[in-house]
Amino acid sequence: MTTPSGTPEKPHPSQTHPTTGAIADAPLVIVTGMSGAGRSTTANVLEDLGWLVVDNLPPQMLESLVELRYASVQRHPDAALRQLAVVVDVRSRGWFAHLQEAIDAATARGERPSVLFLDATDEALVRRFESVRRPHPLQGEGRLLDGIQRERALLLDLRSSADVVIDSSGLNVHQLTAKLASLFAGDRKVQLRIAVMSFGFKYGLPLDADVVFDMRFLPNPYWVPELKALNGQDEAVADYVMRQDGAQEFLDRATDLLSTMVDGYVREGRRYVTVAVGCTGGKHRSVATAEALSGRLGTEQVDTFTVHRDLGRE
Repeated sequence: MTTPSGTPEKPHPSQTHPTTGAIADAPLVIVTGMSGAGRSTTANVLEDLGWLVVDNLPPQMLESLVELRYASVQRHPDAALRQLAVVVDVRSRGWFAHLQEAIDAATARGERPSVLFLDATDEALVRRFESVRRPHPLQGEGRLLDGIQRERALLLDLRSSADVVIDSSGLNVHQLTAKLASLFAGDRKVQLRIAVMSFGFKYGLPLDADVVFDMRFLPNPYWVPELKALNGQDEAVADYVMRQDGAQEFLDRATDLLSTMVDGYVREGRRYVTVAVGCTGGKHRSVATAEALSGRLGTEQVDTFTVHRDLGRE
C-alpha cells in the first residue's frame, strides 16, 4: 500500500529483513514490481552472479519453465539452471493477472518461488521515466502518473505477499546494484573477476583495458640469444624478468594498488575488470609479469584469470 503522496508504505518486517540465505539459495526467484524501480538492474546483477534470467515471461509459462529446470538439474546436477530468476511484470499485459495462479501452482508442486518486489515513490518513477523519455506501459492516452497509479493498484496484493521488498527511490544504479549483490550473495563474498591481459604495444592498446601497466622499463629478454625464441611462460624467461631491478618492487606496488581498487570496484557494482600488462611485442616481459601478478591477486573475494593477447603473433 502507499500513502496519498505515492510513498511506499513501510513493509512488514518479514519483507525488509528476510533470512538472507533463503533468497540467495532459492532455486527460483520471481522479480517483479513497479516499472522503473530497478527490475532490469536486478536481472543484470543476477546474471553476473551466475543465475539464468528469463525476462518478460508470460506467467502461464512459469510452470513449464520450472519443469524444464527440474529435469535439467536431474540430468546435469551442476547445470546453470540450478538457480533461475524470472522477470514478470505488466509488460505481459492481460497475462500478468495469472501470476499469482502460476505461483500457487509452482508451490503446489513443492517449488514455491521467492518473490522480490522492486518499488519506488511516484515522484521517483516520474523522474526516471522523464529522464529516458519513454511512456509508462499502462499510460495509454493519459498522463505518466496515471499509468504509474494503475500499475500500483494492480500490484498491491503481490507487493503485500512478496518475500523481499526493495524501495529504490533514493538509490542510484550503483547503490541498488550493491544492495542486490549483497542480498543474493548470501553468506558468500561478492566476487570481482579480474582478467590480467598481456599485450604488445606495437599491436595497439587493448580496447577493454581498465588499468594499463607498461613493462618496457625492464630489460628485454628478446636481446638474450638463449631466451629470444622462448616466451614469458617459460621458466627461464620468467626468472630472468623477475630478477631484474625493479621487477619485484613493481609487483609489490601494483598488488597493493589493485587491492585498494578492488574494494572500490565492488562498492561501485563492478564485476569485471581488465588489467592490461604491456611490453614491446607481448611475448616476454608482459607475459611473465601478467602471470606473476595474476597469482598475487587471487583471493576469496577476487577471481583472476590470465589472457595473453599477442602471444604467438611473432
